[in-house]
Amino acid sequence: MFSMKALILSAGQGSRLLPLTEKRPKCLLPIGDKTLIEWQIHHLIKAGIKEFAVVVGFHAKDLEEKLQDLQKKLGIKIKTIFNPFYNVADNLGSCWLARSEMDQDFFIVNGDTLFIHDIPKKVLENATSSQYPITVTVDHKSTYDSDDMKVRIEGTKLMEIGKTLPLNIVNGESIGMLFFKGDGPKLFADAVDQAMRTTEGLKWWYLKVIGLLAEKSHVGIASIKGLSWGEVDFPEDLVKAQTLVATWS
Repeated sequence: MFSMKALILSAGQGSRLLPLTEKRPKCLLPIGDKTLIEWQIHHLIKAGIKEFAVVVGFHAKDLEEKLQDLQKKLGIKIKTIFNPFYNVADNLGSCWLARSEMDQDFFIVNGDTLFIHDIPKKVLENATSSQYPITVTVDHKSTYDSDDMKVRIEGTKLMEIGKTLPLNIVNGESIGMLFFKGDGPKLFADAVDQAMRTTEGLKWWYLKVIGLLAEKSHVGIASIKGLSWGEVDFPEDLVKAQTLVATWS
């Protein structure tokens, strides 16, 4: 297997989960017998990933200590990158701080995405044969809401991505996992750097940059319809997540 790593964006607090996240970041919330980030790392390891970079911010010391313990326990490599701007910048800022890690094939995983190991495996299978250097993982459902990161796709090509896409053109949602191969890491790192030089950069999601790269035909998709995943944004999501991981035991 070729060399690759996973970049996990876990700098935020998760304020929509207060008071549960008053003194710990969202990624350290317990879900079943593991924290959210433990589930992520556990299933990425099952998919063949042994090297991780994690962007930390809110209560960084607690997360760093947890990751140090996991590194020793699991025999993997985990580097942490501190984002001092986590409270004033969106996740494009975390990507900008981590751009030196974009030096090989890698995953980006949002810090609130919960998934079974079959998903990164499926993404890798798709990406290996894909003509596109960047792959966005998408799922499909009958209806989409305002908080979904919606996509418009044609075949295996990403055309548009964003929360405000008109519903009549939407045919999928991003689950918060991307894979970059070949020229993809450099294309993304350069685009992130350019975006952060604009006046709006601090307020952008990194998927805004993915949308710009999609306009240049650099981005494909991997559909994981039917596979087990969830997003932890609200208290009701945490209840669903507990039920979800119970099926993984």
